[in-house]
Amino acid sequence: MTFTPRLRPKAREIPEIPVPSAQRVWLVVGPRGLLARRGQEKGERPALPSEDELQTLGIELDDAHYLGELNDAEVRAVGLPDRRDLPAPYAVLSVRELVQAFDEETFALAGRATHVLDWATSSRFCGRCGTKTERLESERCMKCPSCALTMYPRIAPAVIVLVRKGDQALLARNARFPIPFFSTLAGFSDVGENLEQTVEREILEEVGIRLQNLRYFGSQPWPFPHSLMIAFTADWRSGDVTVDGDEIAEARWCDVDALPLVPPRISIARQMIDAWVEEVTSRSSRAR
Repeated sequence: MTFTPRLRPKAREIPEIPVPSAQRVWLVVGPRGLLARRGQEKGERPALPSEDELQTLGIELDDAHYLGELNDAEVRAVGLPDRRDLPAPYAVLSVRELVQAFDEETFALAGRATHVLDWATSSRFCGRCGTKTERLESERCMKCPSCALTMYPRIAPAVIVLVRKGDQALLARNARFPIPFFSTLAGFSDVGENLEQTVEREILEEVGIRLQNLRYFGSQPWPFPHSLMIAFTADWRSGDVTVDGDEIAEARWCDVDALPLVPPRISIARQMIDAWVEEVTSRSSRAR
């Protein structure tokens, strides 16, 4: 689901989100995640609380951020104060839990809300003169009434790359991942770099190899808090895999029939891995 000022997905893209009678979908963002109602039955997915539920919980809904529309219902986001006690079955789901518990469309909505609330929280005061900012109604912008500095939501571009060597792909385990899965390599763009230069630098720094045949794959907002993942595939050109030992704990060439634990399907990293597996498997089947 891509962002538009008025969010109207096609029928096949409609999220499985219950629309309350008040015709509003609410996303309540806390410092550590998103407020949800946990499923009561085994295998039942968490759901977004209705407006009535939020009022019962005492959640302030006045200072809301309009995100768009979904099936003629307004989608709004508000903040949840830290250290708030919540009765069961309500809980704040972390980013990791959101990935595992929500479908792709609900996760996209949660990500958009998280991005907007992070911007609103970090832009309350002017970074130039320290004056309290004001929110503009005409666009998503904070403006300083004193020095006129404008602050829009930040978007940090990051590249993510699936490197191939023949029928193998290079997958790595990040030392900071809470779950020890293997994924594609990624890194943020630096000042003055184009995306191609970012790819070359990151791969060389993290695993010590050089690339060729760089190809664009796709992109995915990853707003935790404000990243945009720009995905590429590339071929190995030279060098032996040597991890940096800091960010990357382990990296290895993998075969499609011997994959380690990989990221969830909701991520663009997994989409690249699945596309590679499908290509290699399909080619092998035709060769037999």
